[in-house]
Amino acid sequence: MQGWMKLSGAVCILCGAAGTGIWFAGRYRQRILELEQLKQMVFLLKGQILYAGAPLPEAFGTVGKRVAGTLGNLFQETAALLEAQPGEPFPTVWRNVVSGMEGKTALSKSDRQMLESLGEHLGFLDRETQERTLLLYLEQVDTELLVLREHKQERCRLYTSLGVMGGLFLAVILV
Repeated sequence: MQGWMKLSGAVCILCGAAGTGIWFAGRYRQRILELEQLKQMVFLLKGQILYAGAPLPEAFGTVGKRVAGTLGNLFQETAALLEAQPGEPFPTVWRNVVSGMEGKTALSKSDRQMLESLGEHLGFLDRETQERTLLLYLEQVDTELLVLREHKQERCRLYTSLGVMGGLFLAVILV
């Protein structure tokens, strides 16, 4: 009886640790997908600001409606707050909304900081400066995506292997 309990405990530990490794690998893949989606959204935002001549609340609202998920909600929430608080500076609203999405996305802290810095130069400067700011952000995202894609296979394999090996190690130690 006691042997079965030890074996079932070891199997639970192994499955839990392997699941954790698989979860981390999935978060890594999700981060890449979210950065690609964010890049697409910034392209759409650029078009709304530069070519459609839309004010920021309208531009963010339009882009947010076109994209589903957490990032679409980020843009829609920004638009709603800008319309509800017309005197509030855009960088403050943007910073609050971006910091509020912590834990809701797979974006890392550096990704969120990069996203916050995007809002520092939007809203109160001329269109040319806004365009440069958006292009700079797009270049930063491209660089980050290049690095993430380059290491995707090895990192995902590493996370999964570490989960399984960590589970085996714990099972051997505890049993």
